[in-house]
Amino acid sequence: MKLRVDLLPHGQYPDVVVVVDVLRATTSAVAYLERGAEALLLTRTPEVALALRGGGGEYVLGGERGGLPIPGFDFGNSPVEAGTQNFTGKTVVMNTTNGTGAAHVAAQSGKHVLLAALTNAHAAARRARALATEGIAIVCAGTDARVGLDDVYTAGVLAEYLLAMGEFELDDGARIALTVRRGGGNPLEALGGSAHGLHLADLGLGADVQFAAGLSISTVVPTLAGGGDIPAETLKFVAG
Repeated sequence: MKLRVDLLPHGQYPDVVVVVDVLRATTSAVAYLERGAEALLLTRTPEVALALRGGGGEYVLGGERGGLPIPGFDFGNSPVEAGTQNFTGKTVVMNTTNGTGAAHVAAQSGKHVLLAALTNAHAAARRARALATEGIAIVCAGTDARVGLDDVYTAGVLAEYLLAMGEFELDDGARIALTVRRGGGNPLEALGGSAHGLHLADLGLGADVQFAAGLSISTVVPTLAGGGDIPAETLKFVAG
């Protein structure tokens, strides 16, 4: 079994792909589903998300640009904010600066696509291992096309969990992620000290960073779902 970590999204993914944008898209995705959302729709652009608003009251829009809420959206990209809401019976439509785009790259070729954060790391690793027949690729979203310490550290946590389940052939990206994890301190130190973590703190969103550093506190794994009436330029994820 092969284990690959891409420090930024690229390439072909033939089997299981685990997308990581720990600050904050994949952490928020877990929170939305935990709070009762029936599904998540990840759109290619904010405009696609806004166009869905006319489809009925079941759609709730959440997203950000540069860490700040997108005008016209109901929510930003805050897992803390999501955790205070009840989304029962709703479909949350997400568009973010980095994470939703990474999911679209993964879905172009991946057989199974999962969203992972620190909050669901153990559950996501178990799910990925159960689905994999050839290999697992962990894809870091990064920040504005630059490698992010926060995502690489999270990839290292996922890789550690996977290695505890069996033998893997590691690529250099996986070795880098494991090295970062082992030398990066505890989760809050790694996330809070990353460039994106510091940016969020400057925006007054430090509580989101602290929330995202919670390790394996959820068993929800957002999983790409095929079939059904899915709007164009969107990906549908459900709780797996």
